[in-house]
Amino acid sequence: MSDHLPYAYDVRGSGPVLLVIPGGAGHPMGLEAVTARLAERFTVVTYDPLGLSRGPLDEPVGDQRVEAWSDNAHRLLEAVLPDGESAYVFGTSSGGIVALDLLTRHPERLRRVVAHEPPTVEVLPDAARQRAMVGEVDEICRTEGVGPAMARLSAGLEYRTWEPGPPQEPRPEDPTGGTPMGIFLAHVLRPFATHTPDADTLKRLSSRLALGAGHDSRHQLPHRTAVLLAELSGADLVEFPGGHLGCLEHPVEFADLLARTLTRPGPGES
Repeated sequence: MSDHLPYAYDVRGSGPVLLVIPGGAGHPMGLEAVTARLAERFTVVTYDPLGLSRGPLDEPVGDQRVEAWSDNAHRLLEAVLPDGESAYVFGTSSGGIVALDLLTRHPERLRRVVAHEPPTVEVLPDAARQRAMVGEVDEICRTEGVGPAMARLSAGLEYRTWEPGPPQEPRPEDPTGGTPMGIFLAHVLRPFATHTPDADTLKRLSSRLALGAGHDSRHQLPHRTAVLLAELSGADLVEFPGGHLGCLEHPVEFADLLARTLTRPGPGES
């Protein structure tokens, strides 16, 4: 931990630095198995920009910004990286969106980045439709609560037909309940999913980037965004075990493939 950074972070293992940026609302809970495996080869750094891993928050959470999270990640790397060294970065889901922004805006100390299924709907041919779906999830969470919003999001990500349920009773002042999933649905999903990545810069840095897509999430929205981002940037596309939550479903296999992908020489490297 550091008293100089305004958010919690943890360091484990040894070897080159690997920053892991979780999905959801940025809380690293559930990643213990995959980070333990990675720590056999890397100095694994995880950070918690909202402090959700430390218990209920004392203050309300506002809408989050991709740039703010990647700036936090950049400051953390500056704090933990030895002089003259660079870091590997892995981000999954919303954390993958942060990883892409970190690469485009702060590439100077990054060796290679893997972004696993970053759900950036703006790269899709039907971006307007998917933007509207994300907006519905946001509104449902704020007015009806986490359960109905999660049902709408699941249907949208899997391209299933969704019919709204009967009108709900008015929700309390904070329909998220202060839970990580509620905070993600109400304050992270919309601003992150509708964030437009800098495709031109990603093209210039494509040798340091790989997009990950889950074997079991083919034909789902996050898989499509990964494929299209790889095509737009010219970066490698790597299929990982499991689905959108593959790093939780198959932590050892996922970690081993991630390590190989991160350390594989890029074009022009030996």
